[in-house]
Amino acid sequence: MTPVGPTVATIPSQRHLFDMPREVAYLNCAYMSPLLHSVVEAGTAGLRRKARPWEIEVSDFFDDSEALRAAWAELLGAGPDAVAITPSAGYGISLAANHVAVGSGQRILLAEEQFPSNVYPWTDKARRTGGEVRFVPRPEDGDWTRAVLAELDERVAVVALPNVHWTDGGIFDLARIGARAREAGAALVVDATQSLGALPFDAKTIRPDFVAGAAYKWLMGPYSLGYLYVAPHLEEVTPIEHNWIQKANARDFARLVDYTEDWQPGARRLDCGERSNFALVPAALAAARQVLEWGPANILRTIAPTTRRLAAASAELGCTTGHDLHRSPHYLALGLPAESGPEGLSRVRARLSERRVFVSIRGDTIRVTPHLYNDVEDIEAFVAALASALWGKR
Repeated sequence: MTPVGPTVATIPSQRHLFDMPREVAYLNCAYMSPLLHSVVEAGTAGLRRKARPWEIEVSDFFDDSEALRAAWAELLGAGPDAVAITPSAGYGISLAANHVAVGSGQRILLAEEQFPSNVYPWTDKARRTGGEVRFVPRPEDGDWTRAVLAELDERVAVVALPNVHWTDGGIFDLARIGARAREAGAALVVDATQSLGALPFDAKTIRPDFVAGAAYKWLMGPYSLGYLYVAPHLEEVTPIEHNWIQKANARDFARLVDYTEDWQPGARRLDCGERSNFALVPAALAAARQVLEWGPANILRTIAPTTRRLAAASAELGCTTGHDLHRSPHYLALGLPAESGPEGLSRVRARLSERRVFVSIRGDTIRVTPHLYNDVEDIEAFVAALASALWGKR
């Protein structure tokens, strides 16, 4: 995939850009990113602007949201006309599910245990059309791509997958899966929530039909904003809602009652209502610009050694670290040693929380997802807390 950003390089610690006390080891970006100082300032300035509405111009409804659209499009490897602004990943996936055709008996291919927002729209679609949801079982060798390709045949109408599995970081080779989907006549719908911003993405190479995602994780943005990439050949996607800002005459407030059937160009016709949120959009724009300045390829190169160090130290304590060959480098899922017993996870959670070390428990694993604000002290804090929880080491 083509990197976004400057030449690939390691980025020094960016902890100073966040409101992160030294005693906190936050290794949980896959849950929710912290906000940069610049993002908080942009959102606060937006709220202050709304406090003085007489100063808000027509252009304020458009300029920041168009800049945000362009920034997210750059991260997707696409043009701005291909991106809609949504309130969530689930909103975008629902748009995709409403549009794609699924005939009676045709299959919708999902990955086992993938995130519910990329499941429920498809189970509903299957009920309404007589289709069949088929979950690809979790592969023992961790190779999700091989497992998906083995199930992807002419019976499949839709392949709806993450780029990175939310529980363990298992990665899907979307370029290979997309090529096979096109051969089989199936649509490819991607949930990029756990990858965009930390992994380079190139829509021109992958050629998905839709890519949906949320901004509050690896895009470092606020909650309640998302995006939907729509492939250029999909010109007739029907919006979930109909609102004024989708329409061609939206900038002429005086003539909004001249009702029109004409849309804003491209995927703007799919934008959610009130997409111009005066606090969230400036905040998300500041975050997206910082991610672009860092560059996803550089972010990944910087995070990868951290997850390797965490994996090696955890393995010495008896933890399993999954299938590194098929795991995205910005993710780590740890299985506890058998000796830790049935109460092991709850004991680890309590000990880490007590020591101000923050991770997620997903299923039977500890999900560890660092970012550029983490450093050696955070690694040491995690390992010490884990050792204490497992073996009573202080």
